[in-house]
Amino acid sequence: MSAPSPEVRAAVEAAYREEWGQVVATLIGFTGDWDLAEDSAQEAFASALTTWARDGVPRNPGAWLTIAARNRATDRIRRDAVGATKLRDLAVRQPVHDADADADDIPDERLRLIFTCCHPALPLPARVALTLRTLAGLTTAEIARALLSAETTTGQRLSRAKRKIQDAGIPYRVPPAELLPERLAAVLAVLYLIFNEGYGEADQRALTVEAIRLARVLTTLMPAEAEPRGLLALMLLHESRRATRLRDGELVTLEHQDRSRWDGALIDEGVRTLDAARALRRTGPYQLQAAIAACHATAPSAAATDWVRIAGLYADLSELTASPVVELNRAVAVAMADGITTGLALVDALAAAGSLDGYHLLPATRADLLRRAGRDAEARTSYEQALALAPADTERRYLAKRLHELAPEN
Repeated sequence: MSAPSPEVRAAVEAAYREEWGQVVATLIGFTGDWDLAEDSAQEAFASALTTWARDGVPRNPGAWLTIAARNRATDRIRRDAVGATKLRDLAVRQPVHDADADADDIPDERLRLIFTCCHPALPLPARVALTLRTLAGLTTAEIARALLSAETTTGQRLSRAKRKIQDAGIPYRVPPAELLPERLAAVLAVLYLIFNEGYGEADQRALTVEAIRLARVLTTLMPAEAEPRGLLALMLLHESRRATRLRDGELVTLEHQDRSRWDGALIDEGVRTLDAARALRRTGPYQLQAAIAACHATAPSAAATDWVRIAGLYADLSELTASPVVELNRAVAVAMADGITTGLALVDALAAAGSLDGYHLLPATRADLLRRAGRDAEARTSYEQALALAPADTERRYLAKRLHELAPEN
């Protein structure tokens, strides 16, 4: 048999990107077995390469793949010693679909899968890995590379998470209404963590792409919730600036980025998505962060940035989160809106409180404000403190460059 044509391969790859999470979610709901669901889905996608080359790409690839995967799962169960009993149970629960069925005929199980992957009983690293595996379809090796972890460690983390779901009886469901706000916050935190893992490094864009795609899925599955839209807007607005964040491996701050290279289509979509979230009239932290990002993204120049509005948004965000990191960002906005001295006073108060001890951006922020105020000797000390604490090479290079640019000590 001849190899699949480029067109067929492209169709299967596109289906993998778009349908993997739905196929696996449906199979987990059908079998209750995570490993069997993933194995059967893999077999279905492998079969599609040869079958579609022979018969043509079906009009509904997702439905075809779901039925093919379910058939393979059924065959595996039938061969198992207790398969007959399990098959009878499944037959009672599950309707039979034709492989050419409409998409609406097969229920979308992804929402249940998202909430199960992000269940608060699982450790946060396991939630991230499980979400990337079951919803995004990344391999164990790809997840390990993306999260800078050993492949064996990642594999063990995935296995333990699946085992805990089974052994602890973590329900495969969307949580009841009284638990939904807390559980939704956990889901959004996982998606944003995935985005940030990719946004921090130039060669990890695949993670930001997956995070945005999963956020789109979530907004589709939960259209009445505002915060998924807020998170999606925030991701889109940040991603619009990706091409300008680094230059020759060095960090470029927002005020020095080339705004002509920002992605206008992503900015427009981000602003529209934020407007849609606001229309639901339930303000949350992701919407406020997206509104701050929109202020930067829509300003024609750094000098035209509306720092008064940004400072007000950070004040609102601080009320919601009580986060010292948010207060640090508010101090910067206040410094730009009301003067360096006012902003420095807020930074010094945070330093005195001690809640940000060991956080490199506290001395880095203080150093930048001192530099702007012309207090180079004090700025030098703060830059040296930040440099000793900075966790990433890009940030260390940036801080070292700023330190070098200060007037030499007498």
